[in-house]
Amino acid sequence: MLVRPAVPRNDDALAERLLAVQHAAYRVEAELIGSNAIPALHEDVRALQSAPLSWLVAVEPAVGAAAGAMAGDVPGEVAGAVAWSVGDDGWDIDRLVVDPAFFRRGVGRALVSAVLERAGDGPVTVMTGRDNAPARALYDSLGFRHLGDVEVEPGVHLARFARR
Repeated sequence: MLVRPAVPRNDDALAERLLAVQHAAYRVEAELIGSNAIPALHEDVRALQSAPLSWLVAVEPAVGAAAGAMAGDVPGEVAGAVAWSVGDDGWDIDRLVVDPAFFRRGVGRALVSAVLERAGDGPVTVMTGRDNAPARALYDSLGFRHLGDVEVEPGVHLARFARR
């Protein structure tokens, strides 16, 4: 598995691949939380490309793929991606998506760990569905602390986590 920076803003093919993974991952979360009111579940390619985010992708390279190539150039499957922004309050993981075909293979852990490495000692926050047990377990295992839950619309609760 290769984890590499990616710039979907400049690569339509990569943006399409990321959007497909994002929609598949958020359909699973929608089932877990009992709501499809996840904005990224309904995003299109242009919205993904215009979001002011930094990206890393995890790619399962095709046999013989060049180890030094960038994610958009690596033949193979996009197994997952993470996107974040950095503001005055620190780093905020905006989305973590893993293709369901790659669940339970360490993709999410590798992606979040790569963001934490980049953030160093800086604060990092993330939100996930309150009832998304796999995501909550991942954040707990990586040293995030549960700060509480927020109801973003009737019956839809998100859990907020931070790592300092």
